This record gives sequence, C-alpha cells and structure tokens, in this order.
Amino acid sequence: MIILGIDPGLATMGYGIIEKRPAGDSAAVDYGVVRTPKDETLPVRLAMLEEGVNKILNKFKPQEISVEELFFAKNITTGIPVAHARGVILLTCIKYCGRLYEYTPMQIKQALTGYGRADKVQMMHVVTSLLKLDKIPRPDDAADALAVALCHAHTSRFGKMFGIK
Repeated sequence: MIILGIDPGLATMGYGIIEKRPAGDSAAVDYGVVRTPKDETLPVRLAMLEEGVNKILNKFKPQEISVEELFFAKNITTGIPVAHARGVILLTCIKYCGRLYEYTPMQIKQALTGYGRADKVQMMHVVTSLLKLDKIPRPDDAADALAVALCHAHTSRFGKMFGIK
C-alpha cells in the first residue's frame, strides 16, 4: 500500500511517500517539500499548495493519506496561516482519496518511539532507522511527513478511529 504523509505548512509543506509492505515493514518511496514564496498573497500561496499536492497525488497515487493535526503551543495567530494551508491540503486530499487520516504530534511520537513527548532528534533517528535510510531526511518538514506516514502505517489497523468523519 502506498501512503502519503503530510506535514502542513504555508511556507513549507513537507510530504513523505512510503510503501507499507505485506510483511509489515515500510520503505521510503520519495520525500520533499512544497514551498511558497513569502512575497506572494495568501490566495496565490494556497493555490500553489493545491497545485503541489495535486502533482504529488497524481505522480504517486497513494491509497491512503495521513496529515498531522495542528498544535498551538503559545500563539494562535501564527497558526492561522497554517490552518488556511491545512484546509486546502485536506480539501485537495479528500477529493482525491476518501481514505484520509489525521494524527496529533503526540500520537505520531507515541506510535514511532513509544513516548509521546519524544524530541525532534529522536524522531528523525527513528524515521531513518525504520525506513533503513542512509541519512536523516532533509529538510525537517520532509522527515516530519515521513513520520506521519509511518504513524499511519503502524496504526492503520485501527481503521476509522483516526479517519475524517
């Protein structure tokens, strides 16, 4: 099964494509980012994100898609542009494939490390190890997206608990 993981962002959206094999392990197919220029207007940047997501969907044809939920630690104002981007990402993905799932950062960390408060370095090393990569995926947004995809690969047996309702 091909799984697309997405780390939402307006300036930089990370994506990670993995293949979940019948034996239960996973392999990286591709990963990277979609970037939008800061000097563009919000509507133009959102359109660029939609175009980028559609290119990924059409190229890799994932059967399931997993997206990281938003988490606001201190300032909700900085999260509003990301929320706009996330809305476009969710809409684009649900139109493509009805199998869309969301995970909180804590759920992703718990699924991959067994500890819901694992730090970024731990997460990057686990992603690298689980996917048998030679080096840590860069940029960080792409590594985060691979983690989202791996989380789904590990928890997808729970079905609709994490799916869009």
